[in-house]
Amino acid sequence: MRRIAFLLERAREPVYRVRAFRTAAATVDEVGLAELVDRVEAGTLTELPGIGKVTATVISEALAGEVPVYLRRLEATGGRPVAEGGAEIRAALRGDLHLHSDWSDGGSPIPEMVRAAAGLGHEYVALTDHSPRLTVANGLSPERLRQQLDVVAELNDKGEGIRVLTGIEVDINEDGSLDQSDELLGRLDVVVASVHSKLRMASDELTERMVTAIANPHTDILGHCTGRLITGGRGTRPESTFDAEIVFAACARFGVAVEINSRPERLDPPKRLLRLAVEAGCSFALDTDAHAPGQLDWQPYGCERAAACGVPLERIVNTWPVDDLLAWTRRGAP
Repeated sequence: MRRIAFLLERAREPVYRVRAFRTAAATVDEVGLAELVDRVEAGTLTELPGIGKVTATVISEALAGEVPVYLRRLEATGGRPVAEGGAEIRAALRGDLHLHSDWSDGGSPIPEMVRAAAGLGHEYVALTDHSPRLTVANGLSPERLRQQLDVVAELNDKGEGIRVLTGIEVDINEDGSLDQSDELLGRLDVVVASVHSKLRMASDELTERMVTAIANPHTDILGHCTGRLITGGRGTRPESTFDAEIVFAACARFGVAVEINSRPERLDPPKRLLRLAVEAGCSFALDTDAHAPGQLDWQPYGCERAAACGVPLERIVNTWPVDDLLAWTRRGAP
């Protein structure tokens, strides 16, 4: 069930279809094997909450020791690598530093996201739900963020074979300040700073706004720098205009990584700016900005672009061992 949901998300299928399989998976977990077998024999699977005709067929086929037809079809049509090229970069990646859970605008609980990341072979992931100002995305208040830090600590104590890093995607305010307290930002492993508002500011004003945020010692990664949308359900949106040479020079000076955002509707920065960032000597974070488990498998989109633009492997921070990564993110700590 979860593999089917994962492949549906990966292929950007409608949310209701994904939800049907995740709901069915939760029911299966709750009911247990013995009752499922009894219900298959009695023909009463669909009487369980969240189990419909299609999901009942999948369960029946799996209990019979078969690979469900639905899953076989998805694997045949959607199980291939999502982008050609960049295989060396993808093989070198150890984690993903930008993902969201249902604590903000993601669609799945933290353990579900972590389980999917572990299944992809990641050694670590950074949980980066939104900050308070982005109310449309259910941004985390300071109190909720503190609660989330406790949840992450409990997950890491369980030793699931993957390290969950604490983090945030923090809004860059109009004056360049960050939308969270210094005290809380200082407690986090990874801070992704992104512009989500007033994307059409005048170029000089937006440049100053971004550089101010980049110079903040808490900022580790500059998220989806142009804010563009090139496809998808939200429509399209043009790039923000700023002086890229100044912004990337600031990233290089202050040791802030430029995000290579792998979401298909973003693919940000555009290749011409990605090449400029390489020439400026920037480091990079190759992330998915995933809002659902299946989207964690979108990194190859960014890998392809990184390879095409000559991004040096050693400058991609999430190819580094976790101790090296954390030593880098703590570079501005007192």
